[in-house]
Amino acid sequence: MAMNGPEACTGIENIDEAITLLEQNNWDLVAAINGVIPQENGILQSEYGGEALQGPAYGPTSHPTAASSTSSSSSAFRHVVPSRQIVERQPRMLDFRVEYRDRNVDVVLEDSSTVGEIKRILENELQIPASKMLLKGWKTGDVDDSTVLKTLHLPKNNSLYVLTPELPHPSSNSGALQESLNQNFMLIITHREVQREYNLNFSGSSTIQEVKRNVYDLTSIPVRHQLWEGWPPSATDDSMTLAASGVTYPCHRLTVGRRSSPAQTREQSEEQCTDVHMVSDSDGDDFEDATEFGVDDGEMFGMASSALRKSPMMPENAENEGDALLQFTAEFSSRYGDCHPVFFIGSLEAAFQEAFYGKARDRKLLAIYLHHDESVLTNVFCSQMLCAESIVSYLSQNFITWAWDMTKEANRARFLTMCTRHFGSVVAQTIRTQKTDQFPLFLIIMGKRSSNEVLNVIQGNTTVDELMMRLMAAMEIFSAQQQEDIKDEDEREARENVKREQDEAYRISLEADRAKREAQEREIAEQFRLEQIRKEQEEEREAIRLSLEQSLPPEPKEESTESVSKLRIRTPSGEFFERRFLASSKLQVVFDFVASKGYPWEEYKLLGTFPRRDVTQLDPNKSLLEVKLYPQETLFLEAKE
Repeated sequence: MAMNGPEACTGIENIDEAITLLEQNNWDLVAAINGVIPQENGILQSEYGGEALQGPAYGPTSHPTAASSTSSSSSAFRHVVPSRQIVERQPRMLDFRVEYRDRNVDVVLEDSSTVGEIKRILENELQIPASKMLLKGWKTGDVDDSTVLKTLHLPKNNSLYVLTPELPHPSSNSGALQESLNQNFMLIITHREVQREYNLNFSGSSTIQEVKRNVYDLTSIPVRHQLWEGWPPSATDDSMTLAASGVTYPCHRLTVGRRSSPAQTREQSEEQCTDVHMVSDSDGDDFEDATEFGVDDGEMFGMASSALRKSPMMPENAENEGDALLQFTAEFSSRYGDCHPVFFIGSLEAAFQEAFYGKARDRKLLAIYLHHDESVLTNVFCSQMLCAESIVSYLSQNFITWAWDMTKEANRARFLTMCTRHFGSVVAQTIRTQKTDQFPLFLIIMGKRSSNEVLNVIQGNTTVDELMMRLMAAMEIFSAQQQEDIKDEDEREARENVKREQDEAYRISLEADRAKREAQEREIAEQFRLEQIRKEQEEEREAIRLSLEQSLPPEPKEESTESVSKLRIRTPSGEFFERRFLASSKLQVVFDFVASKGYPWEEYKLLGTFPRRDVTQLDPNKSLLEVKLYPQETLFLEAKE
């Protein structure tokens, strides 16, 4: 037979041998041919760059050693094999990706293996008996467990799937956890120090760490200083999700507070010890010696310490401005009553944001109250002017009021630093030069586009009427500026509305085009999905039919010595099929036979003629003789409604 092309050059007629050589050369035809054709003068070809190395030349009768005749992909050089030399065939490896429900199993076998060996591997991986598997996806015709893969002429990479019609579908173990991850949890968190409650919604997939960070934003308590109560015992790791932590659904209560430092804990312990000592020794003449222990008479009788010694308005070197303002507000209320300006709780930057950076109609002036306990004017200014109802009402309507205590040197230096940063060195120097007896100070700040302007600095030696007049004067200046800002903002919003309407029209047009395109894609995808479902159903029905057909007992011969019943069955299309059954066979065998022909008894009725009766209603465990289908009977199939 005449040969042409690569076959004529190499003299290789075996297709498996040719495929093996191509795989060894990464399917490079030229490299594969060069690896088997004889080279002139015994030159060996290098795989890396084509360099030629002088090697021994093999003639037609020469025999290279085993080491020289073996090809290796990791070798730097490929030895020359004469064209007439018989090349020992390397086993060809086949890759199979087998899909079963929601799992994929990769199987690698030699082409000399059988289909049954694939099933045995899958039996170990999937924990499914090989006898229950139907291995589908073969490109060729009939395939059974004894079929050798080499005879199927398969490509290197193959995709198969497993059907198990006799096994129920397992339920998902992760369904409950997945449902919890999609739920929303309401955490009711109480801030212990200020007795404030927050209702926060989190998804089940949120972590405990995310909850603590959100609480930091609300309470200004750093995560490392947060002391929690109420977490379930299972919540041992901040990286856990709420769904896995064991919190109660849909609501769970927690309490958070600030963790005391070691110094504070030691101080509290000492105070408790002192209190116990003074109570146990507080009779008789010991009162006269109480001052030796540094304890005032008022403390011995349980009186509030503020009656004899004022608590500081603000802690020195406070880490957080919000916490400092909370103490300032509480101490101010205890000294001067509850009728006082509402002090903004937060940093000075946050007060700027609240006063100046909202909509123009909602902006306000910022009033900064600078307190000083050592000034003789402080008590009069606070009790008679700052707590006057008219002043409190006017400040509440038109100002954001922020406060700071200048008594301690560290707090004073901290405010001057903030003042320099926000208002400039001139204002900071003005406040720095104020004497103690000129305090308290009241700063009126107005926000502008590029900077913050100090409109007025009011000293403590003033009256209620003068304070009100200066506040109103600042308000007039602010109102004029606010009207200009409102006009500019309205014009800007009008321009933005026009642009927004244009963008919206364009977006709607794009959405319509995209919706039309997506509808078309969905329709195509749906058609494809339905077709896939139809194919899968057909394949499953065919698998069941084949399974039933294989499980049928053999048809008895006409000359059988046992009693034989001959049944003739008419299909809805008018066709007939006949089969012999042993009279002792159960009626279920007839049903299985009809189902193997594509007419499952769940969808079709099997009716007798004389008398007319529904055979499918009879007991399938009775014999044909008992249900009077002996020696012969004509039945017909009818679809159930």
